[in-house]
Amino acid sequence: MRPWILALTVVAAGVAAMSAQQPAPNPNDPRIGLAGGLRDAATAAWNMELLSNLPKPDGFFDPEAPAGRPIPPERPANETPAAPGNAGAAPGGNQTPPGGGLSFTNSDLAFQGHHAVVGNYHGFNTYDIENTRRPRLIASVVCPGGQGDVSIYGNLLFMSVEQTRGRVDCGLQGVPETVSKERFRGIRIFDITDWQKPRQVAAVQTCRGSHTHTLVTDPKNRSRVFLYGSGTSTVRPGEELEGCVGKPDDPNTSLFSIDVIEVPLAEPQRARIVNTPRIFADDKGNLGGLWQGGNHGEGTQTSRMTNQCHDITVFSEIGLAAGACSGNGILLDISDPANPRRLDAVVDKGFAYWHSATFNNDGTKVVFTDEWGGGSRPRCRASDPLTWGANAIFDIVDRKLVFRGYYKMPAAQTEQENCVAHNGSLIPVPGRDIMVQAWYQGGLSVFDFTDSTRPVEIAFFDRGPVDPAQLVSGGYWSTYWYNGHIYGAEIARGLDIFRLTPSEHLSQNELDAALLVRHEEFNPQAQPRVTWPAASVVARAYLDQLTRSKTLTADRTRAITTALDRVDQLRTGQEPGAREALAQLDTLAAQMEADARAATGIDARRLTALGETLRGRAARMR
Repeated sequence: MRPWILALTVVAAGVAAMSAQQPAPNPNDPRIGLAGGLRDAATAAWNMELLSNLPKPDGFFDPEAPAGRPIPPERPANETPAAPGNAGAAPGGNQTPPGGGLSFTNSDLAFQGHHAVVGNYHGFNTYDIENTRRPRLIASVVCPGGQGDVSIYGNLLFMSVEQTRGRVDCGLQGVPETVSKERFRGIRIFDITDWQKPRQVAAVQTCRGSHTHTLVTDPKNRSRVFLYGSGTSTVRPGEELEGCVGKPDDPNTSLFSIDVIEVPLAEPQRARIVNTPRIFADDKGNLGGLWQGGNHGEGTQTSRMTNQCHDITVFSEIGLAAGACSGNGILLDISDPANPRRLDAVVDKGFAYWHSATFNNDGTKVVFTDEWGGGSRPRCRASDPLTWGANAIFDIVDRKLVFRGYYKMPAAQTEQENCVAHNGSLIPVPGRDIMVQAWYQGGLSVFDFTDSTRPVEIAFFDRGPVDPAQLVSGGYWSTYWYNGHIYGAEIARGLDIFRLTPSEHLSQNELDAALLVRHEEFNPQAQPRVTWPAASVVARAYLDQLTRSKTLTADRTRAITTALDRVDQLRTGQEPGAREALAQLDTLAAQMEADARAATGIDARRLTALGETLRGRAARMR
């Protein structure tokens, strides 16, 4: 057996199992039955506040249907499902996504400094977010061609293009011919040195286009980056792009692989595909060696064959990536980023389409999402299973994926609201695994999965449907935490910015500790490892958690609080009584470390972290 081929794990899903892990939905949830409307929909918020909404700019919505156009009826159950978000990608013609209005859909987000970029099927928009209550549009780039997923590195911005209407020149007229050298499908590269005037400097054509891509740094060579390009569409003709092969049984097929693109940072025009790794192969040499498509038995839904990845999330500092790959969730070794190797693969009886993945900060868990219905269907109704269109949470044990639990946004939505699990990111609270996630017109949900088997919702925001009378696509494509705020790319309504508020589930100290984490650049599918300084507020965050779990006695909690208060009053560490105050922190740190040795699980880790933070806080003053 090849070293990168491991046994396939099957996860059995069921509503009974789900209900044992997630609290039953609240029939009085304020999100239920919200009045609809494009600009005047009713809202419901819990433990968070909407600071601002900036509608989409002119040119990025249909003036004849500003909210978008109705989504066509669902296909019969016996028809093969289309790839999620992939309409209009068949060869030839100037197709647009279903419903027409999706041609102007807001999609993914990327961040740098005080700038945010919102991808769109029509191009992308850049914003100044320095004042989160008054975000400001900087520039709009019209360049249609599909999802418009974006990422940023230095002065370069990368954008995914998949639809056949995409043109080399970014024109609006599409490409009517079946084969044309004017067609562009792949990854565009823009120079954003001047944020007000992005300019395209390079483009890499690929055989299946780029539905999404992931930016991957090379720790051994900082002069370049890699892009993992994921194409979910049909293969273009070899007459249009040399080397493209659409036959699945051909050893040179363009199916069953991803594109690894190398980008020399000083010369992005030399960007090129350097590898198309066969990450779905089995030990018998079958290129399509993973899930073959179809259903998982009676009462399960149809799922697609694994010949593609939808999204790949990389955690370069630990050399791992998690791929959400159509019919499978996979774990990759990316210690050599140009040559990713599969370590493990899993399927789930409840999943229809593995869509995206998020690691926890320790790299010991992965949250995979299921885009049941492709993002354009109502999948959060009271009648829908809580294990379908949900998250599946896996622990990573000995570089294998071990299933632990499910999480799904719990408030029942209507037939007029497309709703299913979608893109999210971690919220950097020390000592906890917390994630904010988009659910399309199910709003956004913040949940704690510190206990992989019992995730729990701790905050949310939701609006009523875009159109109260018919199904029109809307809601959050992406919601991400960046430098103290949550940003939401709302499909129809623009850019939203939120802040979390303290509650019984999340203390002010925990929020303040998260605020200490600052990124100069943030591409959500390229997860950085977060560290926290040895600050008093970080110690107080751990203290709040240990108090919440009743791990510490009241006397011990009081002693630590008093000692931190004394040290926080010091300015130089040389004042009278400073030596004693700092020594007290050292003593308490030693007590925490001793308590940790007698504890287990998350309490032991928090006690250890609290001890280290107290000791570090004292050292900073000496």
